[in-house]
Amino acid sequence: MQQQPALLHELRRMSARVGRNILLVQGAGGNSSIKHDDLLWVKASGTWLADAEHKDIFVPVSLGAARAALSQGDERVPLAPGAGTALRASIETSLHALMPHPVVLHVHSVNTIAWAVRTDARAEFAERLDGLAWRWLDYHHPGLPLAKAIDHALTQDRVDVLVLGNHGLVVGAKTCAGAEALVDEVESRLALAPRSAIGADEDALRSICGGTGYRLPKDPRSHSIAIDSYSRAIATDGSLYPDHVVFLGPGLPVLKQGQDLRAEASRMQADGMPQPVALLVPGLGCIVRKDASDGAEAMLSCLALVTGRLPLTAQVRYLTRENECALLNWDAERYRQQLTANR
Repeated sequence: MQQQPALLHELRRMSARVGRNILLVQGAGGNSSIKHDDLLWVKASGTWLADAEHKDIFVPVSLGAARAALSQGDERVPLAPGAGTALRASIETSLHALMPHPVVLHVHSVNTIAWAVRTDARAEFAERLDGLAWRWLDYHHPGLPLAKAIDHALTQDRVDVLVLGNHGLVVGAKTCAGAEALVDEVESRLALAPRSAIGADEDALRSICGGTGYRLPKDPRSHSIAIDSYSRAIATDGSLYPDHVVFLGPGLPVLKQGQDLRAEASRMQADGMPQPVALLVPGLGCIVRKDASDGAEAMLSCLALVTGRLPLTAQVRYLTRENECALLNWDAERYRQQLTANR
């Protein structure tokens, strides 16, 4: 088994701190890495940054092999010989291999996403990130397409901060402390105040769920998606970012007033349709399937935090149907979902 460098312990501590902050990372989203000689230690696919201090979530990849695979158009990066684990490297390992910085941190910052889904995102970021070595990238499918776009951006100029349209934030630094500080700096510049939320009618929701395969979500904040009319409109009109699609499905369906959940579930079953992971009940709150994974619950919380920060005047840019299909039919994402469900 590969000997782990001392610097990896620092990465573990930083990653766990970042991973416990739901405004930066939700569930198995986000990843981090550190380069040591020709090895790239990167978060394994489907693992949670929050677990970094008490689980072996980092796997070794040959840096040269990762870069060679990218140049050949192959996003399947094998682990270094003697890795001693059955885990796969992050689906965004190529991104980490391309960045020249010793430490790379990729987060799904709520504040960043709330800006990055807007049609005026570039102009807003240009004003708020002035003075940083940053670059905007339009949305690209995670993995190889995103890595190629990043490779092109890195050839243009020095870049320490990458803002990914409809996706998140990537920073590179010399140290773990430097990467964390850079994320904090970006966060302070992009901070958005959430709209005030009204509490859910939990008794009414429990009555609706009675005798069905649905229950209330664990995080009360999730209800704001259904109660706040603007958040609900955004969440039902389309998908905002990759993990939104992967864990919750494209858009979120609404249980209309007077609609019987048991009858609707029976209809979907008869039609061979999967029951939605989550349903919005306007004015009352949100309900989720009883088998919803921790990852799905985390993404529901993230969606509430993002939509609650979008101003009422914002023009939103959604992922396209092609984007959604590419994510839902991607083997790498199915693997990540399976691991997340078994956490």
